This record gives sequence, C-alpha cells and structure tokens, in this order.
Amino acid sequence: MRLYPTRGGDQILTFSEAVLSPSAPFGGLYAPIEIPKLGDLETLKELNYINLSKKILQLFGADLDVETINEALSAYDRFDNPSDPIPLARISDRIFVAELWHGPTRAFKDIALQPFGAILSNLAIKRNERYLILAATSGDTGPATLETFANRANTEVVCVFPEGGTSQTQKLQMITQTAANLKVIAIDGNFDDAQTALKNLLASKNFNDKIAAKGRKLSAANSVNFGRILFQIVYHVRAYLELLRRGVVRAGETIDVIVPSGNFGNALGAYYARKALLPIAKIIIASNDNNILSDLIVSGRYDLTRRKLIATCSPAMDILKSSNVERVLFDLFGAQRTRSLMEDLANNGAFELSAKELDLLQTIFEAAWSNESEVFDAISWRAKNGYIVDPHTAVCFKAARLGASRIKVVCSTAEWTKFAPSLVKAIDGVLVDDISALEAISARFNAPVSGAIASLFAKQPIAPAPIAPDKIEDEIAAWLNDRP
Repeated sequence: MRLYPTRGGDQILTFSEAVLSPSAPFGGLYAPIEIPKLGDLETLKELNYINLSKKILQLFGADLDVETINEALSAYDRFDNPSDPIPLARISDRIFVAELWHGPTRAFKDIALQPFGAILSNLAIKRNERYLILAATSGDTGPATLETFANRANTEVVCVFPEGGTSQTQKLQMITQTAANLKVIAIDGNFDDAQTALKNLLASKNFNDKIAAKGRKLSAANSVNFGRILFQIVYHVRAYLELLRRGVVRAGETIDVIVPSGNFGNALGAYYARKALLPIAKIIIASNDNNILSDLIVSGRYDLTRRKLIATCSPAMDILKSSNVERVLFDLFGAQRTRSLMEDLANNGAFELSAKELDLLQTIFEAAWSNESEVFDAISWRAKNGYIVDPHTAVCFKAARLGASRIKVVCSTAEWTKFAPSLVKAIDGVLVDDISALEAISARFNAPVSGAIASLFAKQPIAPAPIAPDKIEDEIAAWLNDRP
C-alpha cells in the first residue's frame, strides 16, 4: 500500500509509516490512489470477522508482520461476541442495523481503535521509538483511544475533549482512566476547536522539535490517521456478506448504507468499500442540526461562514469541520483541486464544487438531516416498537426514506447506555440523571446495561479544569516534564 498526500507533495508513505506520521504536506492527509478489488464475494461470505480482516489487510497491502496483525485482531476478544463483533439486526423488511458498538467502550470507534493501539505500540517497540499520540474527541474517539493505549509500551496519549460537549457517560469514560501514560485535557470550546488545535500541533515544527527534545515522536489517533480507516472498511464488507449469507440479497445486488456522520471516517470506510466493488448503490449521509455535510452533498457548497456549532443530543456528530471529506475530494478530483478547495475553506470559510463535480459526488452520496424533535421522535417510536437506539443511530431513520426501495444497512455507532438521559427525555419528556435513566430504560424495555457502563459510576473521577485551546501545548509540555 502506498499512501499519497491529499494536497500534493512528494512524500509517499507505506501504511505503517502513515500510522506513525499521519501529518501530510500543506496540512493535508494521506490517502490511497489505487483501491484493490474484493473479488468473488461468495468465497468471502463464510469467513469469520478475524479472517475477513486479515484478508482485507492483505488485499490493501498493509505492511505489518503476522505477529502484529494477530495481536491487533486479538482486540476483538474483548467484544461481546469475538466471532461476530458487529451483529446485524433486522428491524423491518428492508432495514437492517449493523450494531458497531459491542466493544469495550460501547461505540463503533472500538472496531478500529482497539487493533490500532497494538499496531502503533508494536511499530514503536520495533523501531525503539517513543510516541506521543494526540486525540481530539467529540465523545467516542477519546474513550476508545484511552482504552486501547492504557499502559502500552512506548506510547503516551493526550486526549482533548470539549467541556460540556460530550455525554456525562462519555466524559466519565475519559476522566476515570488511571494509566500513567494517559493525559486527559478539557477545553473551553467545541470539538472543532479541539481538532483544529490537534492538527496545528501535528503540523507545528516548533512543537515537533519540543517533543523530539523529550525523546518522543508525534502521532495521532483521530481518523486523520489512515490506520483507523482501513479497519473501518472491514465492517461494511462484513455487513454485506452477512446479508448475502442469510439470502437477503444475491451476490452483486446493491444496497444502500446509511451513516450518521460527523468527521466522515465511517462514511469514508463505506466509500473505499464501494470502490473495492462492494455492491453499494448509495452511501446516505445522515446529519443532525449541524448539517453542513448534507448541504455539501445536496448543493455542492461547504460553508462555515453561515454556521455556528449547535450542541445536540447526538454530540459525536456536533462537528462542522469534517476531516475525512478531504480524502473523498482527493480521490474524486485529485491533489491540486483538493488543495485549492481546502485553501478556500481555510481562507474564506467556504468552498464550492463545480456542477460537474457535484454530479459526480451525487452518483455516490445522498444526504438527509434530522432536527432534535425528529431525533426524539425516532428514539421513542423505535423503543415502543421493540428496538432501543441511541441518538446518533436515530438520526439515520429519516434518511432511510431516501432513494429506491433497496435493502438499507444503518450503521449504529453507539450503545444506548452512553446517552440514557436523552432516551428518557425522548420517551417520557423528562430529564433525569444518568443512573436513574439507565435504570428506567433497562427496567422498562428489558434492556441490559453493559458492565463497562454500569461500573463507571463507582469509579473515582479525576476531572480536569477546562483550559483555553491555546493553552493545550503548555499543558502537554508540563505533563511531559513530569514523565520519565
């Protein structure tokens, strides 16, 4: 696998090189140009999840040794069902839900991040290097990153989250971590502020020099790192193969995939799976009130100047600067055009596709968005009809009305337990605390509360005082001064 800088430049990396050094020239990302083909789906459908993952890693040419791959994929032993970590639930004749949240932190980020920790740590050990890994989170990346890197050799993690910008359960998952190699920072701001600060630090020669002086190199755990994306291709393939195995579709019959989208990494995995000839007709992007992505796909315009981030009940989607859109632009329009569009966004707060470019984008993507009232209605209706969903998954059901009457797979990105107060508010119209909400939903709908969530409330949190985003660098430096 060769990964190319999305905004141009001569620095072409292997998969393992990009895992360790994800920052590309001119502020860009790394992405593949050539996507391998999956081949005969009938021969793939009986593979278990581990062997399918190995097959796709091999197809994409990930330059990892067998020992590293085996250790990485052993992370799925911590999922509810290691042989089937993403069960597919049927909730109507044509709508299936890929439950991507059965890992240790109860969110879809576990699928990519739990193997990722082993990969980066092993690479660092083999090179005799130490890495400082930065993570910005809107609620799910942070817990999964901290979980996978806790006490891993040759790694330290700084996780930045917006105070008040996550659910209380998500926050507890971060501030109850106790491993000495983990640092959690709260900021006064939103996720876009956290992500911008992370990107600026990754690109800063001064900061990289400071880190190097302390014997570390710099990497990232967000989906700016392509090491995350490769694992997000696998579950889209697996969901289709499960439909094929059950006889719901015939080999080659197309489906639609519906993705609740914030930073666009989940949708990007579906995009690459489609390019690998997985029979996906449309990737349907579902947004909440922060519907800048649906604007892009419907109108061709990405405009930050008319928007202010809105706090919603689906906080992992409260994002206006969606990093992985850049990789799609690069794949469709090339590095020169991508750099031009990204410079327009940086300098003017907006970019606009040509009519021809928009037509091409719309051959692949459709989009819809749901306001808070519609999200609450979807939660309530689904619960009363026997299926509990979190607010992010609920955003998808309006989008499920789009397009042809093809089979549709909804990507369910989080377990309901991480957002229990929102469910009670949606169903009963009242706001209660997390523990009361968990007990109420569990008892009313006979829905078990996973031990990983239930145990959080007995732990002793270490809540950091929020700081300004421009103080993150100083906070990291002070922490590293106290590290061996």
